[in-house]
Amino acid sequence: MQLTVESVLNYGILENARILTAKDFVAERTVQWVSVMEMPVENFVRQNELVLTTAIGCHGDLESFKKFVQDIIDSNASALMIAIGRHVFEIPAEVKELAERQNFAIIELPWEVRFSTIIEEVMKNINDTHYKDRERSEKVQRELLNLILGDTDLDLISKYIQRQLDCQLLITDRNGFIQAKSDYPQSFIEKWKNAVMQGDFPIRREADLVNNDPLLRKFRTALLDGKVILQIPVLQVSEDPQGYIFVVLPKETPVVSYLTHYRIAVLEHAATTISLWLSRKNAIEETKISLRSDFVQEIATGEYTSANQAFSRAKLLGYNLELPYICIVGFPENFKELFEKRKKDYNSYIQWTESMIRYIEEEIYFAAQSLKREIMMTYHGYQLVIYLEKPAGTNDDHVVDFLDLANRRLKHLLPEVVISWGIGDYSEGFQGLSESYRHATLALDIGRRKKGKGQRMPYSDTRIDRVLLTLAQNEEMKEVVMSTIKPLVEYDKLRNMDLIGTLKSYNQNHGNVSQSARALSLHRQSLLYRLRKIESLTGLSLIDPDDLFLLDLSLKTWEIGVAEHTNG
Repeated sequence: MQLTVESVLNYGILENARILTAKDFVAERTVQWVSVMEMPVENFVRQNELVLTTAIGCHGDLESFKKFVQDIIDSNASALMIAIGRHVFEIPAEVKELAERQNFAIIELPWEVRFSTIIEEVMKNINDTHYKDRERSEKVQRELLNLILGDTDLDLISKYIQRQLDCQLLITDRNGFIQAKSDYPQSFIEKWKNAVMQGDFPIRREADLVNNDPLLRKFRTALLDGKVILQIPVLQVSEDPQGYIFVVLPKETPVVSYLTHYRIAVLEHAATTISLWLSRKNAIEETKISLRSDFVQEIATGEYTSANQAFSRAKLLGYNLELPYICIVGFPENFKELFEKRKKDYNSYIQWTESMIRYIEEEIYFAAQSLKREIMMTYHGYQLVIYLEKPAGTNDDHVVDFLDLANRRLKHLLPEVVISWGIGDYSEGFQGLSESYRHATLALDIGRRKKGKGQRMPYSDTRIDRVLLTLAQNEEMKEVVMSTIKPLVEYDKLRNMDLIGTLKSYNQNHGNVSQSARALSLHRQSLLYRLRKIESLTGLSLIDPDDLFLLDLSLKTWEIGVAEHTNG
């Protein structure tokens, strides 16, 4: 039980003490320290400290007296006891009013009461409390070690810690990814995810507690959803956090009042315990994730020549290759640009990417579970490779539903992230898995070239583009294409006229000059000038059907396969 100002006032030596202000608050004012203080206060008074004073230097100087008391109040002291009879004979009404307005207790002491006697009694009680707290915390430490040795689930460990702290918890990995949590509403979890992606959690700025207590300097605080979140790191041997404990304080609970010696000790024991749990879990999980990721990649690239071997390995890893799957490949387009905005909050690009991929994968798994579909997934070579179960008798609509759901959730969680998707087709048999991957990769590449970033491209919609790609790989065709298109490309670079875009719009509008001019926001005469320039540079006529066909074919082949494209 915590020592309070009311408890101190029950000492026999203080039977003649008088409470002058905030009488209704002495029962809830905790006393963790006791000291004698005279002017100036500066930063020598700690939170929850009972201050004894003779107020020397304040007699006859009301403003100094008020400043002295205000400084004590601002230090978040428990109460101020003033000895009356030598330096101060009466507490000014203005000083009492100042304290009363701020619910701060001023207690008048007879001069004959020795400060040393009060300090001795208070310290005895504080030491007794610390001793009992230490016994309780050591019991907690033993219980936590037993839970670890018993291979207890982290959720059960978390619930045990919560009972000791009287507060809800979040336990996360080093990136803020939740490992265990209390029964929070989904709305709070969504806000947490958003805050993590914005770099607000984990808290990386210096501790900002208004207190000089060295025990509190490891704690950091921030606000989320109107609640104070208290963070303590779970450290590795290298002193780099491998995870965090977040305590969600009840509203209007002062941080330093909440952090009693007992709770600090419990949190330190909890951090040690969770460090052991995470070390063991991470070693197992990283191995499992690595094996599953490698397996999906090996399936995609066709490295298994034996179906029996692949099916046996899949069963060990918890996958079911008996199901029909369609491959989907996603490419995050703008990770590097986003990292530049967030890099001050992360140690490295790799760490940031790891965090982003974890959250993307979580939303993808959620979408698959919502649609009751099995899924296999890996992130490799800057690509998300997903195998989604294809329900019997369905067309590609189930892939559209899946990506729609995943994108809606990702748009809410990661609104700035742009992902392009390539969708393979379904191929029968074990070898069909690698074929579907090849088709999805090709669809992704064509979609990025043809539609731009952040779009979807099904393999079934790429038939013409595949023909063009085949043509683009033929050296003779490549020479024809470049000899036709190169003069336009070079002129565009030199004059910035966009003849390529003009020709493309002209073809899309079936040679209609008025429609093409409107699409390009050009005056009709300006468009006609460009069309004549195209004819003069290429030596081909836009009226001749064969010349127009050659121009259109060359342009499309150049766009899909000959022009230089970057992967962002």
